[in-house]
Amino acid sequence: MSDISNTFWEALDHSPNLMIGLTEDDNHHEPMRAQLDKEAHGEFWFFTHKTNRIAKCGKATAQFSSKGHNVFACIRGNLVEETRQHIKDKHWSKQTQSWFEKGKEDPDLIMLRFELDDAEIWHVNPDLSGLLKLAVGKNVEADEMGERKVISFK
Repeated sequence: MSDISNTFWEALDHSPNLMIGLTEDDNHHEPMRAQLDKEAHGEFWFFTHKTNRIAKCGKATAQFSSKGHNVFACIRGNLVEETRQHIKDKHWSKQTQSWFEKGKEDPDLIMLRFELDDAEIWHVNPDLSGLLKLAVGKNVEADEMGERKVISFK
């Protein structure tokens, strides 16, 4: 895995909140908290209600901004219903419980798996010349401010 890919996963693990939406409808993206698995670098999960607009599943995009605002990503993939009970059990938490009155047995509960296709990731990490140019108002080249890369999860 590339350095920028590792940087992305570490930042997402530190603050797993994203804006996600289906690409085929006209709804705005909405905030969701991803359930991560260190062994699954090509997917993550969301618990939500069956009436949620993303519960229809399909092609989706998610936007991520790290807590420190130095890692950004636009992620493309496919949302599908997660049916494996051991995955649901693994990611269930007291925080998730607070959203579902009847817990794991709530008839409105659905778990979605986001199968990642690719992501464009930006890691803002300016080098010395970039910082100096910023300080004095000179033109900064993109490569002086960090790294940008498209990575595939397939």
